[in-house]
Amino acid sequence: MAAGPGPIRRAWYEWKMKRFPWRKKWLVGFDLQGNTFWEFKDALHALRNRRIAQYSRSTHFGDVQVSPSWMQWLRHTRFEPPSVAEQQQDLLRQERMKTLAAQADARWALKPSALDAPDKQQPVQMLQSRDPESGVTQTTADQETRDRPRLVPAPTEDAPTMRQRTKKEPRDSPWGQAAQNEEWQPQGWSPAPAKRRT
Repeated sequence: MAAGPGPIRRAWYEWKMKRFPWRKKWLVGFDLQGNTFWEFKDALHALRNRRIAQYSRSTHFGDVQVSPSWMQWLRHTRFEPPSVAEQQQDLLRQERMKTLAAQADARWALKPSALDAPDKQQPVQMLQSRDPESGVTQTTADQETRDRPRLVPAPTEDAPTMRQRTKKEPRDSPWGQAAQNEEWQPQGWSPAPAKRRT
């Protein structure tokens, strides 16, 4: 976990946090990564003070990380700046969340997946109960329905298809032509001219 600044830097921060009348810019707080957060009066924005962050000199601009609580303060969605204790508690919370996520991932990895190869899948557990008096093994109702083969009637030539049963088709239907000839191809659509209404 990142530690706060040393005693000399902390004393300097305390001096910069004092809001003297001649001071135009004052320090509001710092985070555990070494970034400082400032507030100053601006002539263009007279209604509220401007807020900025100054990053540590050793950090490259691409590697700067600002915590969400400080980002809320910078955008004026949070009135009070976060304290050092609050930032440390947030780091502890993040560490706890990482360990809990790793444990959840480990538990999830132990469970078989439907996408695994068939030899790696978990076998289906059969729920059976043995009657002590008769010695007959009974399976549950859902197991019986799964084991029972489904009876699907085989299509016959005389039996009408679903399309024929629901709706009568015209004589020049392309579906009827396709059923009669296997090499049939659909034709382009050429509508008849519309009749003129009088």
